[in-house]
Amino acid sequence: MTKQYKLFLSTIFNVVMQKKHSRVLDIGFGTGILTSKLYENGHHIDGLDFSPSMISIAHAKMPMANLIEWDISEGLPDIIKENKYDSIISTYELHHLTDEEKLLLIKNLLSLLSENGKILIGDISFQTHEQMETCRSNSINYWDAEEFYFFYEEINSHLQNYCKCEFHPISHCGGVFIISR
Repeated sequence: MTKQYKLFLSTIFNVVMQKKHSRVLDIGFGTGILTSKLYENGHHIDGLDFSPSMISIAHAKMPMANLIEWDISEGLPDIIKENKYDSIISTYELHHLTDEEKLLLIKNLLSLLSENGKILIGDISFQTHEQMETCRSNSINYWDAEEFYFFYEEINSHLQNYCKCEFHPISHCGGVFIISR
């Protein structure tokens, strides 16, 4: 696990931990590295992931968590839409969605937030398109042209009439978004 990835996880963990025994939805929880720590600290966990093998690994760490096999590109499952969450988290998952799909998902997630709830997204992201181009130029041999990265200036301009959107850079190519109503 890289130092930057640990910083992403600890940033999100620390925000979620501000409320004890909260209800958390993790989109793309993978093996449950972050979510299992929240589970161990008494948080109620619901999770969505498309991989049965990841769900199996995570379930062993969180036997009482509600882990659902689901492809987030299909929207949200009805069972999740029935709940309110104090925190909705996602790390390195949403860059697989187009910008339009990300915006629609975020708007739908806003309706699932409890009072004072937050959406926390840690992912490959940039303040501006120019920063992304610099990163792409410096990483051309590793660049994945099939992924859709976040741009704070763009996301914020689309969301500013719906919610508050903050961006906390973690590295030259990533950061954490904190979105609240």
